[in-house]
Amino acid sequence: MKTEIITKNNIKIASIISSDIISNAQAAVDLMMTVKFQSDVKNIVIAKELFADRFFVLSSGLAGEILQKFVNYNFCVAIYGDFSKYTSKPLKDFIYESNNGHSVFFADSLDDAVEKILNKATH
Repeated sequence: MKTEIITKNNIKIASIISSDIISNAQAAVDLMMTVKFQSDVKNIVIAKELFADRFFVLSSGLAGEILQKFVNYNFCVAIYGDFSKYTSKPLKDFIYESNNGHSVFFADSLDDAVEKILNKATH
């Protein structure tokens, strides 16, 4: 796994560059610990393609399990990409509620994901 550190307004954000799929909670924990150890950063942006497809099927429980790990370890994460192919109302509601929270965000682009984390960090 590689990371690119984005620094804006003295806030560091790790952008994950990887071909490894996050398919379970342990993979998410491993990712967080690697980022923390390598870069001492607790803000992460991740392309949606790096998550297993079932992450976006809320009834699988995978999204809740993985995102709870980010919250428990006090990380801020923004997942970015095109979510328009997902038509599930529960998923749309979940994305909406997450974007009104403090630790987990969904964004259309990398730039938007970075902005969401910056807005959280400065408020």
